[in-house]
Amino acid sequence: MTSTVYWGNPNQTQIDHNETLPAKLDLIIDKLNIRERVKGHLVAIKMHLGNNIGYSMIHPVFVRKLVQAVKDGGGQPFVTDLPHSVATAATRGYTPETLGCQLYPSTGLKDDSYVAVPHEFRNMTEFRVGKPIVDATFLIDLAHVKGHPISGFGGVLKNLALGCMTGVTRSAMHDVVHWDPYFFKENCPNEASRVAIRESCPYGAIVDDQEDPNGLHWHDYKCNHCMRCTNVVPGAFEPQQGNTTAFLQVMNFATQHVLETFEPGHTVFINIANNQTPVCDCFGLTGMNVMRDAGIFGSDDPVAADQAVIDMTANFPIIEENLPSMMEIVQREGHPWTWIHGPWKDPYLQLSHAAELGLGSQEYELVDVLP
Repeated sequence: MTSTVYWGNPNQTQIDHNETLPAKLDLIIDKLNIRERVKGHLVAIKMHLGNNIGYSMIHPVFVRKLVQAVKDGGGQPFVTDLPHSVATAATRGYTPETLGCQLYPSTGLKDDSYVAVPHEFRNMTEFRVGKPIVDATFLIDLAHVKGHPISGFGGVLKNLALGCMTGVTRSAMHDVVHWDPYFFKENCPNEASRVAIRESCPYGAIVDDQEDPNGLHWHDYKCNHCMRCTNVVPGAFEPQQGNTTAFLQVMNFATQHVLETFEPGHTVFINIANNQTPVCDCFGLTGMNVMRDAGIFGSDDPVAADQAVIDMTANFPIIEENLPSMMEIVQREGHPWTWIHGPWKDPYLQLSHAAELGLGSQEYELVDVLP
């Protein structure tokens, strides 16, 4: 089945506010019939409000337009994200006054308001979905597209997967990358070899295991699969692709459990692919853009919304001079996000798995709202 994705081009032909992205967001809101669909609904607008001194998240101007459209349609909107991000949102310009509605933590003020959904996967037995999300009757997923150090990139699927779960669940989701063993002590002859393996990683992705003084622990979010570590003592340290793939899968499972709380037709997905920095907004900082702007993508289909972004940016090379000096290009094949985050963190792999789960379609028609 082919889904429709409405696109607002970041380029302009004229110096005219009607050709800017906020105006194109208005057109996307119209195309998605948001005003007509939200009447009488409690509408959760899920976005990433960032942390600390980050400033590359979605500008309040865009959020305000979406909030106003919901109110015009007779819906009751609230903006939501994780408790720690909501608590400090005002320091980054997100307030009821600037957005036009209240901000509520997606898992409650104390991160303890949730509905447990049983699901066994690797180390996980359940997903704890924030009750404020479950209590809403309509969902608008408003995501800032950027790179991500574990999944390669973050769009609407990632925005729901991690932003609607309690801290306990998010921690367990990140721990799926340690399920398959990667350090084999029987092949590591001595302490000097273990230290040499640890120090072979220029990014600090390999550290001493806190639970085993003779072990090593792997931080997938710092790893770009350069594989220097595998050459120190062959057979002693071998990162496993299945661990990285498992994180892509567990994000889709989490998203699935969020979406199944909403009736069909009560969800909308909007990606704003501007200010595309190398890592997630949760880092609480903003670096230079490493990929040029791609505009706004809106759809009723989350897979198609992310697929359209990934397909469009597939030919946008990484802006290498803007990379932090500690990052490197490890390959020049595949999607550009894998150039810096590693070939196993493949956006196409996540999207194909999401489609297999029935979350949406990878087939879509891209409609320019202002050709």
